[in-house]
Amino acid sequence: MFAVLYIADFALHAVLRAEPGTTGRPAALFTPARQKSIVLSANPGARAHGVEPGMSAPQAMARCPQLVIRTSVAGAEAEARAALFAVGFTLSPAIEDTAPGVCTVDLKGVDPARLEPAAAMAARELTRLGLPATAGIGRTPLLALYAARAAAEEPARSSFPPAFSPPEDLFSASCVAEAAPERSEQDEPSHRLLRVTDAPAFLAPLPLAAADPSPELAGILAQWGVRTLGELTALPRDDVGRRLGPDGLALWDRARGGDPRPLRQVTATRDFSAMREFEDEVESLEPLLFSLRRFLDRLALELRTAQLVAAELELTLSLGDGTRHVRGFRLPEPTADVDILFRTLHTHLESLQTAASISAVALRLMPTRPLVRQQGLFDTGLRDPHGFAETLARVSALVGAGRVGTPECEPTHRPDAVRLVTPAPVVPLPPPPPVHPPRGLPLRRFRPPLAATLEFAPPGRQPIYLHTSRFHGAIAEIHGPWRGSGDWWEPDRAWERIEYDIELAAGGLYRLIQTGEAWFIEGEYD
Repeated sequence: MFAVLYIADFALHAVLRAEPGTTGRPAALFTPARQKSIVLSANPGARAHGVEPGMSAPQAMARCPQLVIRTSVAGAEAEARAALFAVGFTLSPAIEDTAPGVCTVDLKGVDPARLEPAAAMAARELTRLGLPATAGIGRTPLLALYAARAAAEEPARSSFPPAFSPPEDLFSASCVAEAAPERSEQDEPSHRLLRVTDAPAFLAPLPLAAADPSPELAGILAQWGVRTLGELTALPRDDVGRRLGPDGLALWDRARGGDPRPLRQVTATRDFSAMREFEDEVESLEPLLFSLRRFLDRLALELRTAQLVAAELELTLSLGDGTRHVRGFRLPEPTADVDILFRTLHTHLESLQTAASISAVALRLMPTRPLVRQQGLFDTGLRDPHGFAETLARVSALVGAGRVGTPECEPTHRPDAVRLVTPAPVVPLPPPPPVHPPRGLPLRRFRPPLAATLEFAPPGRQPIYLHTSRFHGAIAEIHGPWRGSGDWWEPDRAWERIEYDIELAAGGLYRLIQTGEAWFIEGEYD
């Protein structure tokens, strides 16, 4: 059995899905700018106003003044094709790029009970990604393609003749009425799945054009009065071959539904990246976020199909002045959740200001295996590591980078040398008590240290009296000095200090420090 995922008017929908604000509007794809541009394809909204392929631009605009006019974009088609393949791989690892907007899937090995639900789900997923699709299932790739095309036909343009009413056992149909929330039923056809169970009865009423005859053969057969596939296959195959040659034989075979064949398989991607160049440079956040959401929808689906998750993201913005903004994001916990990945980018971009408008955007996901971790009995972890990381990012945007995190001692003897690091998603157990417990009196530090003035006797020798803003008195006893220094190899971080322990005559033990020519009381001993 084979399945076909079919996107009618593929080039048009590939362009529309990449632009915000075009959903639900009548739109048509025109030939590239020439002296006389004509309609190549139109969406259901445009056809409802009478816009048909072959019309000129003035004719189309006369029938539908609000028509959205677009031309094909190679980059948009490549992104749409990648999305089509990503959905196809959810059905089977054996898929084929049959034609633009046509993905053929070999269903060998798939549970027969889930063929129809899986194909219908694939059509829904493509529509959610902005590519209205239908699906067909048949014993040959060509028969599945005919079924998918028939499912895409609107009632007013049905492939079946008016007098033909397919019996209930001809095929099983699954019609899904859900559409994207912002789409209307008038502008987008419902998702349909057709599974052919009686090939001759299904093929007989289809018009001859379904088998794609050449114009010459179509003209000859029209003169013979042959207008449907059933009328063609009613003729003896050998007689058709003698009169119409090899092309006639190939057409007769296609009218019969073709034969099973091996697929020219597409290899699943291992490069989880996407890129888009904007035709008009972007100066606001909305179109940029729209493109990133489209990227993530497709990339997350590819990750899930490959049973991988994203550990890091790399965002690159190419600016109009030739510079680039590159930012990497290491996720607190690997994930393939689209909403989490999108929030990470949104939080960064809503506070970002660039020197110029954006001409292109690229996004790359670094994959890894899903994290499998069994916490200890007494371990404590975050319920939502990504939500916590997002909150930290928002706080950092308000108070400044490097001012939010968990303090960690730096590898130096410099007092109070700490740095802020990202909090761990799992709170570890407390360390065991030291073998030799600390001895001595605890020091209660003053934040900031108290500036001090000393009196010496004889001058320049032993300090005898202490003055601060909080206390003063004669120094009864002093111990020291203890000298410390470090980071001398970095001029901007070099430090040096001299420490003393003093006792005042009126009571109180304090730590006295000297840095350069200045004196401070760093703290009081309990």
